[in-house]
Amino acid sequence: MAKIHHSPCRKLQKRGRLADMPQRPDYTALTRGQLAVLDRINAGAPGVALLEDVVRLAREVLGGAGAGFAEYGPGHGRIIAACGSCACALGRRVHRADDELARHRSLLVTPNALNDEFTGPLGAEDVPRVLAARADAGGTIVGALYVYFTDAAEPPGPEQHSVVELLATVAGRLYTHPNGLPAYGDDAELARRQEDRDLFVAVTSHELRTPVTVIKGYADTLTNHWDSLDECGRQEAVRVIEARAGELARLVDRLLAATSEEGEVGGTPPGPFDLVEALRQAVEELPADLRRRLVLDALPADLPKAYGDRASLATILTELATNADKYSPANTPVELHAEADELTVTFRVCDRGAGIRPEHVERAFERYWQGESGDRRRHPGAGLGLYLVRRIVERQRGWVALRPREGGGTLAEVRLPRG
Repeated sequence: MAKIHHSPCRKLQKRGRLADMPQRPDYTALTRGQLAVLDRINAGAPGVALLEDVVRLAREVLGGAGAGFAEYGPGHGRIIAACGSCACALGRRVHRADDELARHRSLLVTPNALNDEFTGPLGAEDVPRVLAARADAGGTIVGALYVYFTDAAEPPGPEQHSVVELLATVAGRLYTHPNGLPAYGDDAELARRQEDRDLFVAVTSHELRTPVTVIKGYADTLTNHWDSLDECGRQEAVRVIEARAGELARLVDRLLAATSEEGEVGGTPPGPFDLVEALRQAVEELPADLRRRLVLDALPADLPKAYGDRASLATILTELATNADKYSPANTPVELHAEADELTVTFRVCDRGAGIRPEHVERAFERYWQGESGDRRRHPGAGLGLYLVRRIVERQRGWVALRPREGGGTLAEVRLPRG
């Protein structure tokens, strides 16, 4: 069997484990939950919010430690709903399992079939069994629903397989409803080539714009406020201009070199780096008004190193912080948090704005997508920023996700492998 890359974060697997898998599914909860989901479908509720309900219901009914749904797009899948021990995998890119799921409506993935892209195979004692079922829409496999079990004395039986197949069918229905989720076609190779071309054009316009904007901002500051700046302030402005000009030259060289490689855009060689130090340095290069809004109290100095392209942190943070600045009131803070678990090092940009709608958490990463028509008028742009952030992060074998923030606002989370 081909290896399936659906591993969650080990730290969250260990935390809050359930004892043994129940001998039988909770059919009362299944009936009640399925009726509630169907009522919301008929009422036209947003697709992603309903998908989250289905995932939570699968975990509750089957007694799993976690559950999730991987949506299948051209060439790959992506975890767009997750709960329990799988919650940390939200936004992660995964391999499609079409061949296996085409032959079986559901299948049990044993520990020796799991593989973690970051650290290699985990020990069998730490990896749960995974029960997966395909979700169909009009003859197309649109995704897979899966439930994780830990420390189960017996493997899931026919009843568990039937329940996860039923709930996967409900998930598939969300892709056929007029107000539901989009189903993607199967011409993966053509889509990948188009995506590579789009990526090259997007990087050319967007990554070059980032240092140019900073250079222009500091040059304007020197021009308009020279007399009010002290010597230290002038030297700092010149230092940032020099640093960003060097970055601009490197970007031009990289993009010119990439033109002969079918749009493949490289970066600096990845390696271990201090995430907090890199974030603090990136903050110093943000525009002054945005820098003043940032709260950096939750950046611990003792985090393990991350693994990736340190230079890309400036582009990633600039985009996420700029979005938070645009979509939240000027008098509210934008918070920057960082933490680590046994597999990843994470940072989050959190605002107290209107918050992203659940049905937009994935669409926000699409090329040229800018939300509601009113957003386009209030916040003009090309709609490429978050698309680029996701591609840059995934080149480093990390993943990024958006979600509404408890209490109001939006939370953007970036996870990178540990160094």
